[in-house]
Amino acid sequence: MNAPIKIEELEVGYDVPAAVGMDESEIQTPCLVLALDALERNVKKMGDWAKAHGVRHRVHGKMHKSVDVAKLQESLGGAVGVCCQKVSEAEVFARGGIKDVLVSNQVRDPAKSDRLARIPKLGARAICCVDDVANVADLSAAAVKHGTTIECLVEIDCGAGRCGVTTTPEVVEIAKAIEAAEGLKFAGLQAYQGAMQHMDSYDDRKAKIDVAVAMVKDAVDTLKTDGIECDIVGGGGTGSYYFEGTSGVYNELQCGSYAFMDADYGRILDKDGKRIDQGEWENALFILTSVMSHAKPQKAICDAGLKAQSVDSGLPVIFGRDDVKYIKCSDEHGVLEDLDGVLAVNEKLRLVPGHCDPTCNVHDWYVGVRNGKVETVWPVSARGKAY
Repeated sequence: MNAPIKIEELEVGYDVPAAVGMDESEIQTPCLVLALDALERNVKKMGDWAKAHGVRHRVHGKMHKSVDVAKLQESLGGAVGVCCQKVSEAEVFARGGIKDVLVSNQVRDPAKSDRLARIPKLGARAICCVDDVANVADLSAAAVKHGTTIECLVEIDCGAGRCGVTTTPEVVEIAKAIEAAEGLKFAGLQAYQGAMQHMDSYDDRKAKIDVAVAMVKDAVDTLKTDGIECDIVGGGGTGSYYFEGTSGVYNELQCGSYAFMDADYGRILDKDGKRIDQGEWENALFILTSVMSHAKPQKAICDAGLKAQSVDSGLPVIFGRDDVKYIKCSDEHGVLEDLDGVLAVNEKLRLVPGHCDPTCNVHDWYVGVRNGKVETVWPVSARGKAY
């Protein structure tokens, strides 16, 4: 196991973008900045909502890939653990002290199954998803080899069209196979409707979730008649948690982006037709960037280009400004429309990324800022853990 990173021994501008105690103006760019007050309010708000509605919240670690953020979500938001998408990601969280880890994905490669079976030896509950009865024997063999237990959720494809089975008989067949397998434990159902999370209309999102809830309820009820209980019925995201959380069927939410927010999620509408980044959640994650050139009168160039972000969900938005606009990017440059020439060279801007998850994955550090000062520097712990 690698020795812990000693932040104080790292060189600002080479190893790390900032040091604790620095002014925000001194932070090296481009880098990820967390507005700690907003982050903490988001985390507490979701935790309070889950508690008030009698559901658990298992935060989605694939969004931030950070042990430190996950621990904040546990301590401040009452999260019961994390879910993530890859075994190597899960191992990072387990090694970092998270005690309940779900790989909300299928684990089929024998080497990955072997690593998954070793996670309980790190002191963490290890759970994964299954959508093929043939996978059961492989997982069982790995668990038996290491003398551990792998818990399994049967995944239902409730509309996303990716992994998961689509009929209750398939769910029952796989659940019974898991129950009968040595070293495995049937833990419940995974039913995340990811395809509708970014649909703008509240009513359109609800219609999609209504279908998912009906599918999941049928599976839960049928399993119960066979004497099989579901400890976890998991799903729900930032765009739908209020549907699953009040369904009476789901008991565990898997929201991720709510903590940071991004420009794409921010555009979706709540039940009152209001953007969710204008009241429901706050922007807490930013790409801090600096103006590096203003050689053209109505155009400035900043240092946050494609290599500092993902633009799969659109370009970033300049936070708190309507007089300038981010209009284009190449590998190392961002083009800013500045019609009135208001920007100065070395001026820093906060960009709200179009999509937080893949943006976070291209950075090594989060710089936590409060009242204009750097309060903390956290590694993106699972950065690059894609296997």
